[in-house]
Formats: sequence, C-alpha cells, structure tokens
Amino acid sequence: MLVTLSTTHVPATDLGFLLHKNPARAQRIDVSTGTAHVFYPEADEHRCTVALLLEVDPVGLVRTARAGGAEGAALAQYVNDRPYAASSLLAVALGKAFASARRGVSRERPELVDVALPLEVHVPALSCRGGAEMASRFFAPLGWRVEATAVPLDATYPEWGDSRYVDLRLTGELRLADALNHLYVALPVLDDAKHHWIGTDEVDKLLRAGSGWLAAHPDRDLITRRYLKHRAALTGRALERLAEVDDAEPDTLDDATAPPVGAAGGPATEDGATEDGATEDGATGDGAADRPVPLALQRHAAVLAALRSAGASRVVDLGCGAGALLPALLADPAVTEVLGVDVSARALEVAARRLRLDRMPERQRARIRLLQSGLTYTDARLRGYDAAVLVEVVEHLDPDRLPALEHAVFGAAAPGTVVVTTPNAEYNVRFEGLAAGAFRHRDHRFEWTRAEFAAWTATVGERHGYAVRLLGVGDEDPDVGPPTQLAVFTRGAAEVVS
Repeated sequence: MLVTLSTTHVPATDLGFLLHKNPARAQRIDVSTGTAHVFYPEADEHRCTVALLLEVDPVGLVRTARAGGAEGAALAQYVNDRPYAASSLLAVALGKAFASARRGVSRERPELVDVALPLEVHVPALSCRGGAEMASRFFAPLGWRVEATAVPLDATYPEWGDSRYVDLRLTGELRLADALNHLYVALPVLDDAKHHWIGTDEVDKLLRAGSGWLAAHPDRDLITRRYLKHRAALTGRALERLAEVDDAEPDTLDDATAPPVGAAGGPATEDGATEDGATEDGATGDGAADRPVPLALQRHAAVLAALRSAGASRVVDLGCGAGALLPALLADPAVTEVLGVDVSARALEVAARRLRLDRMPERQRARIRLLQSGLTYTDARLRGYDAAVLVEVVEHLDPDRLPALEHAVFGAAAPGTVVVTTPNAEYNVRFEGLAAGAFRHRDHRFEWTRAEFAAWTATVGERHGYAVRLLGVGDEDPDVGPPTQLAVFTRGAAEVVS
C-alpha cells in the first residue's frame, strides 16, 4: 500500500527537514505487520515528493489478527485486502515513520513548522466505506480540495458497479503536521476497521491527532465512533472530552507545557494535563501529592468560593458545555438547585451522560436541570436565580455579540450575583508552545488583557447596577499576572474593587 505527499514550496527539499528523512537515501522502518519504506521519487528545488510504501508480511498480519481477534473468521485472515488497500496498517506505519513531523517538531526548519505549505496527497487505493462521498465528508471541512474517484469492481464489467475503494487526491495549503494527522486519523476511519486491539490509550491517540480540528468537525461523532471501532464506552469518553470547551487545551499546543500552576511538579497545560501524566480527573502516578493543581480545578474552586461568599443556593451555569462544573455544584450542600444551560444539544447530551442522570438518586436528580438556550437572547426561564456563572464563555463570542449577552444576563435574567472567568491574554507568553499573538483555543474570538477585562466589567457593572470585584486564578506572575481572570458582580452600588 502506498501514499505520497508532495510540495511546491521553494525550496521544496525543505520537506526532508520537516519529515526528518533525507531525500538522498531511502529508509526502511520495521512495523508489526511488515516493513515500511520511505523514499523520494522526486526532489528538487521546485517540487519534492515523499512516498511511504508498506510491504505487509502475511504471516505477521495473521499473527497480529489472532492476537487481537480483529479479522474474524480463519479464512479472512488469509484472504483479504490488507496488503493492498490503505487502511489502519498504513496509518501505523505513517505514525511511526513521521512521528516528529506529526508533533510539529523540526530542529533544522523550525520556522516552517507553523507555515501552511502547498501540499498534494495521493492514495492510489484507499479502503473507504461510504465511497467517494465519505472521503469528501472527511477531508473537505479540513480545508482540502478533494478528488476521490471510485474504483470499479471490474473495468471489463462496468455494470457490476463500483467497489468500496477510491483513488484519493488531496490538494491544499496546510501545516505539514496537520496534513499528517488528518491522514493518520482518516485511514482507519474511512476503512471503518482497525487491524489491532483497541484499548483506552486509543482515545488519547485520537485526541492528540485530532487536536485543533476534530472537535469542530461536522462529522466528529462519526469519526470518533469509527476510529474507536464503535466501542460505546470509549466513544462516549472521547466525545465527552471533545465537548469540554471550558477546559480545552490551547489549540496551538501539542503536548506543550506551561509553567507550573499551584505547586511544584510537572508543568501544567491549560487543560490540566501535565508532562508526567497528571490529569484533571486525578489519575496520577507516584508523587501525585507534589504535582500542580490543574488550572481548570482552580477555576472551579474559585467560582465555588465566590458563590459561597454570596450565599447563593439557586445557581445557573451559563454555557455549561459538557458539564465540567456541574458535578462540583451538585456536591456543594449549600446549592439546592442547579440549571445547566448551553446552546449545543450535543454538549448537553454529553453532560447528561457525565452526570449519569439516568442513574442519579431521585432527590439528587430533582436538584438539577439541563436546558438548551442561547446566551445572547433573553429567556424568561433564566430569571429568578441567586447566581449565574460564565466559566470561560465570553471569549467564545464575537465581540459584537457581547452587548446582547450583557442584556440577556445582566439586564433580563438579572441574578443577584454573576461570576465570570476568562483567560488573561498577558499570561499567554508563559505557554511555551503558544505562538506569539495566538489564542489558547481555536474557537476563541478574543482574549482580554487585565486592563481590557477591568474596563468591560466596570462598564457592565455601572450600566446594570452591579458592584464588581476582580480576582485572579492560578499563580500570580509578577510581570503578566495570573493565567485566569475572575470577576464577581454583585447587585448593588456600581464600583470596582481589585
């Protein structure tokens, strides 16, 4: 099976530096089911093409199938299309051959890592359940121009129709790392099969490869189900993590780390994951007590503290997403009623699964409701609550929609207390993998400095009769402040207290 990738970037031979593969010599890479060969059919200043050719070892393929039980019947282990059609076998070879390039690492050409290059991809024989239309559905939303030609079952007998194989050609201007990760995910997804056993680590592989594009893909659910071989538990876990926009990692960070937050230990990323494996759910290895408290948890703790200080018992979580904060609200005995609100029905479904609403005790279930509603429109159902929280929400709105949000929340719903958190744009320089001027998440429309946030909160407070108290969340950097900004609006005389 074969895939080629070409560029007309000048000098085109820079492709070799980005891929960590010298165009002047062929390389051989051993994989579990055979041998992968990397070579360059053409390499000059104006055009360079790299080819990845996978030679499958039939005996090794059967051995792998028996170990994982992937191929089913005994005959199917010997009579199949695996040596010939691009599938998960090729994805594994691609992942191993171009591991550094997929991570966006290049010592020799670091300035090109984040540059969109003119790229062409050709997969002559791709196993694609759903045919050419499915290939377009996957790649077109990612910025590729797609030419997918169905391969007939038999050219001599066209009346037999098309096979499930396509000749795929992609063209576009993309980062090389993105292009490779698109292929890495697409090959098993379009084939709708994997040759190896699927475990929990496959969720992490998918989320790493899908960083920055999968969460917003219109066929996100389908891609996730196919990649994880329709395993319901793994699919649910992956979709839950994809839907958590509050705690999503910075879009431009790929296993990159930020300075420590809250304690000594491995540096923490924006979503709370650390270099040495600590995560927001507390699944840590040895030395967990010395590791930093994830920033997401620090935000939640700060919000809960503000609600307790306000004496709020009936709370609405506006833009709750997949419900990251809802369990903490329910765990607080002082909170007697919780309303989770989001515009996305899909996110609310994930929140319901996360909370296990169908198995929640009746008394606990009576304390919480989930409601689909837009935050820039007035909704009478949001009135009468003691407090409203917007955790990492406002930056996802276009600036010209902020007045509508302001009217809907502070004017129409008018809770006694409003708690707002948002990134501190000044702190972004402390995220080592975040490019200058980039936002922490691909869906952010803006990120405020401390002065900008203070000006917005003061204006809103004065206009609607709220006093405003400004706080920071996370370790305070002497030069750029805390990673997260927090404002507590309390209905009363308008003033700002820092």
